[in-house]
Amino acid sequence: MLKAALLFLVIGLVLGLLGFGGIGGAFVGIAKILFFVAIAVFLVLLVLGLMAGRAVADRL
Repeated sequence: MLKAALLFLVIGLVLGLLGFGGIGGAFVGIAKILFFVAIAVFLVLLVLGLMAGRAVADRL
């Protein structure tokens, strides 16, 4: 997902440099949304992993 965010960011910046500000801004906006979604997914999986690790440690 971070690769897609980086790809959209690069495409948006290139479009902005070429004068297509509207569509370039849209690409940068999509990149921002994908980045924050990736961060949220990472945090959820981190919490779930820590909880699962504690459950395994408690059973030993």
